[in-house]
This record gives sequence, structure tokens and C-alpha cells, in this order.
Amino acid sequence: MPKVLGMRCRECGEEYPMNPIHVCELCFGPLEVLLDWELLEGKLTREKIEKGPKSMWRYWDLLPVEGPPTVGRNVGFTPLVKAERLGREFGLKNVYVKNDAVNHPTLSFKDRVVALALTKAREFGYETVACASTGNLANSVAAHAAEGGFHSYIFIPDNLEQGKVIGTLVYGANVLAVSGNYDEVNRLCAEAGDKYGWGFVNINLRPYYGDGSKTFGYEIAEQLGWKAPDHIVTPCAGGSLISKTYKGLNELNRLGLLENGGTEGIPTKMYAAQAKGCSPITTAIKEKYEIFRPQKPNTIAKSIAIGNPADGHIAIETVRKSGGWAEDVTDEEVVEGIRLLGRTEGIFTETAGGVTTAVFKKLAEQGHFGENETVVISITGNGLKTIEAVAGKLGSTVHIQPNLASLAEALQTEKLLATV
Repeated sequence: MPKVLGMRCRECGEEYPMNPIHVCELCFGPLEVLLDWELLEGKLTREKIEKGPKSMWRYWDLLPVEGPPTVGRNVGFTPLVKAERLGREFGLKNVYVKNDAVNHPTLSFKDRVVALALTKAREFGYETVACASTGNLANSVAAHAAEGGFHSYIFIPDNLEQGKVIGTLVYGANVLAVSGNYDEVNRLCAEAGDKYGWGFVNINLRPYYGDGSKTFGYEIAEQLGWKAPDHIVTPCAGGSLISKTYKGLNELNRLGLLENGGTEGIPTKMYAAQAKGCSPITTAIKEKYEIFRPQKPNTIAKSIAIGNPADGHIAIETVRKSGGWAEDVTDEEVVEGIRLLGRTEGIFTETAGGVTTAVFKKLAEQGHFGENETVVISITGNGLKTIEAVAGKLGSTVHIQPNLASLAEALQTEKLLATV
């Protein structure tokens, strides 16, 4: 018996069969997947999940595919790191970093959503897949398309970081650099999808793609001993990750799998993090707008620079429903966030993670977190992808000759002894 019943519009409730469509034909609202909970409630146990593969596919029962994974079989189950030194700086005892900067194979959380989207694309019979991307999604679609034997077309803004461009070209994808920002790229892709019939992971496959982010929440809870954390700080681009993480935690609660859940819900507060140069979601929350106002991006945090986020209203709804909050940070604070995480925990994150860490710092200083409460910082990409953002801002090497006298002179003149 199929576990996916179909799809439903989040706005008007109209239901649809399981097809590669993403918006309601009646009200143009976003569609979400409907699972058959009668097949799951009372039957999916912690023990069954824990016996599954060490990947996101241990949660196969909760994902909108009918067959086994055919692409991205090793994605997910990334480390949840106890960030003791980072927490100590702010008087917090239970800070964790969910580190998707080491996700397989392209070092970002996008590997989760793409593994699910391309597995679903295969079920639908697509031979060609595509995406609009600010970088990480480009890498992931290109890599998984190569693994799965798909043709791929990757559309990116023409000012993307070179690390992400090279990290897409290496997989043999067709890469098209568009003169414009992400929102302009995305509009072109919507038109191209209609014309060429390709499977666009973040357009016509979006309801399935988005559900890959639920595994981020599932893993956090399982790695905390089947407990939902008190707080999760999450970077917002299109707005899907923050809402799907929260959805994933609530699904585990619905199944009775959480130690600290129950009929009154979960204790988790969700916090949205953005850069000030592109902050439609955080601005709407802070200013108490009913809907967000699109912005033109201008920030070094290009991987989350989406001025008109597709799931922005859902992200805002998630933050408000959970009782959380939002903050945004300057580009200078983004760099300091990257440095803070690096020097305290030895984790090199890209600019999106710099945003998240800097927002965590700001929220901690504002008093949002209790000393003994559990705080999870979502790190979604690897710093090796955006070295331009910190080049020239981390100090410089000290050049010496291959002898002890030169070393001693350098330690003295450069005042390095205190840090040796």
C-alpha cells in the first residue's frame, strides 16, 4: 500500500495526486506532501530507525518515496557536535553544532534535499534534471545527477564564488551563468521547466525536495537521545529548512518517539538567521509584518541571498508558532561569525554558517537562551567553498628561515609566544 497519499495546498486545502507539480491550480499556494499516518502511527519505532543505514535513509518511512533510494544513498547522519568552548563564551552549557559542512558528497545540507528530489525524479521517469542555485544546490544537483546518470542543467547567478562554480563544473554538468540575481535566475528556470519538461528540483519537484530537510530535524532529535532541543538557530534562504526542521520534529512527536514531546507539542523555539544585505524573513518577523517584503540582495552571504523566498511566509509562520525570534547581521559580523566558530570549535563554515553563528552570538547576548537549555546551531555548508569572504581578514603567515635563531626572532618580534 502506498505511504504517500498525494499532495495538499497549504493555503486552500485543495488536494492533488502525487505528480511533479508544486503550486495549487486554484490559489497558487504551495503544495505539501500527504503521508498515510495510519501506516505509521504505532508501527514506526525508535528501534526500527536505529537499525537503519547510517544515512538520511534511516527515516525512509517518513519520506515521500515509494521505492528504495536510487540516488544519494550515503547522504546525511552528519555529526551533532557538543560546542563546549563556544558555549562557555556565552555562559551556556548545552550548545551543539549540527554540522552539515561535512555532508556527503558536496559538503552542504543541500545533499539531503537533492538525494530525495532525484530519487523522486527517477520514480517520475525524468532523464534530465535542473536547478536554480546560489551555489550549494548547484554542486549537489550536479554531483547527484552524475551519480544517478541524469543529464543536468545548472542555472546560477554570474557573480557566484569560484569555489562553487568549479565545484559544479567538475561533475560534467551544463552550467549556465545568468546575468542577474537569484530571483531573476529562478524566474527564468520556471519558464524553462515549462518549455523543456525537465525535472527542476526546486520548482516542479519542490514538494519532495523540501521534505529532505525534515531529516535534519530527525537527526538532531535522535542524536540528542530522542529529545527535541529547546532552541534551533537556522539560516534562511528560501525558507524551507527552518520550517521543515520544525515539521520533522513535530512528526516524531506525533509518532510518540520523543522523550520530551506530548499532546501539548514540542519545546523547540526556532530562530531565523539572515544577513542584513538580504533579510526579507527576519525583517518581517522583527517588524511584525504580516507578509515579507522582497529585497534586492547585497551581501557576501550569497548562498542564502534570496530576496523573494519561495517559503518565506512559511518560515515566518514557523518562527512565530514556535515562540522563537529572528536576527540579521552585517557582512562584518558574518566574517566574525566564521572566525568565532573556527577558533572555538575547529569548524570552518561558509558565509551562511557565519550568519548563523553571528546570529547565535547576538541572540545569546540578548538573553534568549537559558544556561542549561539545549541550543542547536545549524551549520549548512563548508568554508572551503567561500574562501573569498575571509581572504585577507584572518591575519597572515609569518615567514622564517629553517633555523632556530630565525624561529626565536619571529616568536619575539611577532609576539607569538603567548599563543604557542
